[in-house]
Amino acid sequence: MSDTYDVVVLGAGPAGENLADRAHAAGLSVVIIERELVGGECSYWACMPSKALLRPVAARHDALRVDGARQAMSGDLDVAAVLARRDRFASDWNDEGQVSWLTGAGIDLIRGDGRLDGERRVTVTVADGGTRSIMARHAVAVATGSRAALPPVPGLADARPWTSREATSAKRAPGRLIVIGGGVVGVEMATAWRALGSEVTLLVRGSRLLTSMEPFAGEAVLAGLRSAGVDVRTGASASSVHREGTDGPVTVRLDGGGEVEGDEILMAVGREPNTDDIGLETIGLAPGSWLAVDDTCVVEEVREGWLYAVGDVNHRALLTHQGKYQARVAGDAIGAVASGEPLETGRWGRHVATADHAAVPQVVFTDPEVAAIGLTAEQARRDGREIKVVDYEIGQVAGAGLYADGFQGSARMVVDTERGHLVGVTFTGPGVGEMLHSATIAVVGEVPLERLWHAVPSYPTISEVWLRFLEEYGC
Repeated sequence: MSDTYDVVVLGAGPAGENLADRAHAAGLSVVIIERELVGGECSYWACMPSKALLRPVAARHDALRVDGARQAMSGDLDVAAVLARRDRFASDWNDEGQVSWLTGAGIDLIRGDGRLDGERRVTVTVADGGTRSIMARHAVAVATGSRAALPPVPGLADARPWTSREATSAKRAPGRLIVIGGGVVGVEMATAWRALGSEVTLLVRGSRLLTSMEPFAGEAVLAGLRSAGVDVRTGASASSVHREGTDGPVTVRLDGGGEVEGDEILMAVGREPNTDDIGLETIGLAPGSWLAVDDTCVVEEVREGWLYAVGDVNHRALLTHQGKYQARVAGDAIGAVASGEPLETGRWGRHVATADHAAVPQVVFTDPEVAAIGLTAEQARRDGREIKVVDYEIGQVAGAGLYADGFQGSARMVVDTERGHLVGVTFTGPGVGEMLHSATIAVVGEVPLERLWHAVPSYPTISEVWLRFLEEYGC
């Protein structure tokens, strides 16, 4: 293995893998450095295991919503079978398959702790304690991701809290689980573990869940959690945490009085970057900081444009699919710069991550599901846009009634009236995650509503909500 490569990538999660693949496809030599499992957080402790936990929950709920199927249902979920299926989707926390893909793609892998050591240089501490010094001819890319943030609540660290890692990889359902945080991780894990038999208490500091989304989305998820038996308490903040002994119960004392007792506590209050020990200080940056980048994913504070940052670490959109998108953009940009080609940096150009600003899609796999793309109505107004909001109850569409008896769900589109195209769409309801990509295409393509009118939805599908949207708008 060479000690000089065209591109050196720190972190072999989805973002790092995609950047390495695109740079290699451009004819560059690439090495990727990973200290844990190749495949990263998403494959083993986030997207894949969490959705594997949640899919049986949704499948059971869907069957219970259809007369005829409902009568065939008996009993609760088989917890052992659900966890075994989760383990398969996490590859039993073995990365041989991902390593095989990397090496088959012609990308070198070094296992160890990689640290920046000045301009275009990375030092790697390998398993036996030795070190290697790697030089990059063209670029170093940081794709080290993020980890769960643990706030400085008295007693919390000693209580050995769960983070998203423990919540997605636990080998049994706790009798009582306390979840702190009303974001995506909090509501998804409350959904999963309640369905797997845990008594769940969800503590939310504010008055809403999913605060970055349309208010009705959080309201729908709140109602769904409570209907499932989750004790959701809004306006509840932890003042201290105490665990009795080594394996005893956990007690959370609340601001303003009162307390909650559980067997495990999950902290889901945000993320922080994995940059505290990667040598940022050797290039004049603050260890532990997010890495601000331009739309080509070049780190803005580093001269000469050799350092890139993709995925969670740049804090643009902490979602696996957005990190992979940024990685494709950055890998192509690195390849173009290396070959002396001009970059396409206009809005929606090949070498810019425009979607990070205008069209970030996200699905929340709760019951009901939430699927959203682009701006909320409030965000669009703050952006100075003239907008019209159209709301529609999805249950009024024939396909929704076929999908589930008494289908409950809502849809909203946000239209920029000056430009005549969509800037945001939100759906709530069973199965709406599969509705999202049509909305994503409409937002990214800036499809004029007059043209969207000619995109005829098949009957009888839930997608007929698009026709109702346009009729309500006045097309």
